[in-house]
Amino acid sequence: MSFTRFLARPMLASSFVVAGVDKLKNADDTATLLSPLLRRAADSLPFATNDKVVARVIGGTQIGAGVLFGLGKFARLSATVLTVVSALNTFVEWRSADISTKEGRNARRNQLLKNISLSGGILLASVDRDGKPSLAWRAEHLAADAKKSATHLGRDVKKSTEKQLRKADKTVRHTVDRAVGA
Repeated sequence: MSFTRFLARPMLASSFVVAGVDKLKNADDTATLLSPLLRRAADSLPFATNDKVVARVIGGTQIGAGVLFGLGKFARLSATVLTVVSALNTFVEWRSADISTKEGRNARRNQLLKNISLSGGILLASVDRDGKPSLAWRAEHLAADAKKSATHLGRDVKKSTEKQLRKADKTVRHTVDRAVGA
């Protein structure tokens, strides 16, 4: 891991970990914010939802994925999870913000911009391969290398076979010439 990633991952993760801890501590407030969204989703879900439990699950998910991302463990997976949670948080916070005053609208806009920036950063981190090529690239080059090796092997077998055939032909001709001459 590069020095930049070593510093940047914990810095980016810290916001998600702190937000997750806050969600766990204030599960009632988080549940209140999530309630309108969960009521809409509850109609399509085959099970009952408890707003407070969902708030705790989201908080725990943020903490777990944030810590893993900060440590560089399962970084792409944890960044993807954080991207989804960040998008959900952005929507919920934007929808529930107080816009009755000019200060409230400014705070809503600033919060939205901060959340979008964090979402963009973590989305970018979710596709970061740490300088390593993708699985598709590796598979493509593995196939090309196998084809190249098979071609070389085929040429070697052909040369060896032709050499053996020439040797056998020479031996047969020699034997036939001796048998005819005898």
